[in-house]
Amino acid sequence: MRHRKSGRKFGMDKTAREAMFRNMVTSLLVHGRIKTTKERAKELRGFAERVITIGKTAPAVDGLEGEELAAAKAKRVHLIRKAKKWVHDDDALGKLFGEYADRYAQRPGGYTRVTKAGYRAGDNASMAYIELVTEGVGEKAVASDDAAVDAGAASEE
Repeated sequence: MRHRKSGRKFGMDKTAREAMFRNMVTSLLVHGRIKTTKERAKELRGFAERVITIGKTAPAVDGLEGEELAAAKAKRVHLIRKAKKWVHDDDALGKLFGEYADRYAQRPGGYTRVTKAGYRAGDNASMAYIELVTEGVGEKAVASDDAAVDAGAASEE
């Protein structure tokens, strides 16, 4: 029985599972959106959210001097090394501590979104897209809503 056991095993051992999620986190940060099975996407959320939180908490070193600058640099290096465990691409790491850290500075979590994408042709596995959220806190994706309203108005005429 698997009572009170968290996480999915996906039919592989721990090292293979961690390698798969490392590669998926790196791909997600590079591309912003990836397609995978629904179960893998749901499990990937936690890893991606943790890595983005690491990137977000890195202190900025602009405008600091003396001991404050040394402490901020040491903290930043520590967090970069911590994130490097999960991100194996230097460009993705740069995006994480640059673009994504700025984008999600005011967001308290929920950096990813999982949307269903139908079923895979070969084995009928349910597929999903996992993507990084681009809207700010409290905003909605109004562009898609406006397009739907316009399409609905056009079909009524």
